[in-house]
Amino acid sequence: MASRFLILFSSLALFSGYGSAGQEAGGGKLERSVCGLQEPIMFWLWSGMAGSPDAGRVAGLRNVEDVTFETKDKRLLRGYKLKATGREGQLTSPKGYLLVLQGNAILADQIIGAFTNYSSAGFDVYVYDFRGYGRSGGKRRLQAIVSDYVEILAALNSSGYERRFVYAMSFGGVVFLDGFESHARLDRIVVDSTPSRLSDYGCPAAYDPVDHLPGDCRHFLFIAGQQDGVVRPSMSRLLLDTGQTCGAQVMRDAAFGHPFMDHDRSVHRRRMQAIEDYLLR
Repeated sequence: MASRFLILFSSLALFSGYGSAGQEAGGGKLERSVCGLQEPIMFWLWSGMAGSPDAGRVAGLRNVEDVTFETKDKRLLRGYKLKATGREGQLTSPKGYLLVLQGNAILADQIIGAFTNYSSAGFDVYVYDFRGYGRSGGKRRLQAIVSDYVEILAALNSSGYERRFVYAMSFGGVVFLDGFESHARLDRIVVDSTPSRLSDYGCPAAYDPVDHLPGDCRHFLFIAGQQDGVVRPSMSRLLLDTGQTCGAQVMRDAAFGHPFMDHDRSVHRRRMQAIEDYLLR
């Protein structure tokens, strides 16, 4: 089983494992492995794939702000915030927020610039490096990362924002759904290219994203790409089918690959436009 687990997840470059939405307090407990010895090895590989942070990637964004978030176990997460500007490019009071949860081989500075349309529409946009990635401190552990986003969303939801949006892709979708019971007060959610189950590959059944969906999914959009070689359509099918049953919109596109890995820039733009249309309409 261990070798099967390693082969699958090294080829997919995604992973999840979290049973009770990160409620266990204390840094030592949060940062322990929950799926065995493979977990720190795989996160080491994925963080290496993400590369090193580069502030030059955000240098051209006039409304970007370097942000930090201190977790309950005193780890400092770092990321970026695109401040709401409105169509005229001047800073304005935000209508709401968009929190982006990226894939597990991506850093915040690599993608924050792709969400400028949301700041232009009057939304603050947040992207953080996962714990132990890029500029964020702590050990790269699943239950800790899920706990971090339970905290981040709770903080955003108590900050006076009127509208609350989440875009979670790949591993980020797993992190988001595994903690969903703790941050359900959201207006619109997009989950893109996230697997349905991981219990077939060595994690407990409580870690399966499909089992964390709410009874009412009418504020969800699920996306799957038929050209996705990372999360193949068969891996996300149950999640999308279950989401559709509870009222979600579902988009299965024949040309889509994995998020930020589409084979053609025009396909990537079409994907991002579909997400924007859903969140901002």
